[in-house]
Amino acid sequence: MKRSAVYLVVVTLFGYSSCQHAKSSQEDPCQTKARVVGDETYCDRYWECVNGQPELYDCPNGLVFAGKNRGVTEGCDYPWRSNYCDGKQRANPPIGTEHCGWLYGIFGHETSCTRYWTCWNGTANEQLCIGGLLYNERTHACDWPENVDGCQKHPLCNDDPNGNVPLGKSCNRYWQCQGGYPRLQRCPAMLVFDRHSLRCVVPPTEDCDVPSTIPPPPQEEEEENIPKGRENKGNQQQEFLNLPPGAIPAGKGRPRN
Repeated sequence: MKRSAVYLVVVTLFGYSSCQHAKSSQEDPCQTKARVVGDETYCDRYWECVNGQPELYDCPNGLVFAGKNRGVTEGCDYPWRSNYCDGKQRANPPIGTEHCGWLYGIFGHETSCTRYWTCWNGTANEQLCIGGLLYNERTHACDWPENVDGCQKHPLCNDDPNGNVPLGKSCNRYWQCQGGYPRLQRCPAMLVFDRHSLRCVVPPTEDCDVPSTIPPPPQEEEEENIPKGRENKGNQQQEFLNLPPGAIPAGKGRPRN
């Protein structure tokens, strides 16, 4: 009985010693100029000096510690932007909401290659890639179609992934397929699109005489830049911080902090 008690004391003391050693390997934020340091083990935690004592904090769910005054909020950033987590692990599991794998992050759309979700505190905002770009899940940004693996091609470009396609009854606008995805184009002034040669020519053609030189209103032209079935559902200005290049907001609503 006494032997067991002694063994228990030894194990307890050994555990206490190991714990103290592990704790001592953590840099003290109160001894640094920034007064804040990343956790030695977890990339989504950091220590801050508060009233002369180190205090442990978690980054918002989905973000990892980047450094004081860095990242998108509270010194934390998207994990794919740098090697923040090399040699470390995350302390917190993902907290998912509708369209969001984590409370904060950028995630691919469930059904569209041109749309994706920006999530801020669990609120998803639909975004749209423009100019014939598709969302690249690997880089979390809008990219050229040839760089996006596994994305469906648009039906307009089934016959020729890099050819031209007439746009309804329009005489001077047409679809130009680029890597299987259509991009709206306009013929140069005083030229018309020929449905037979599939290029811009001098009028008249079988379907068109001299084209109109009056361009459509800016709003109408912007809406026509999106193939049918992928219309922009709002005119919301870019309000989400750190939006990937080549993208505009596709839905209404303002992200919450």
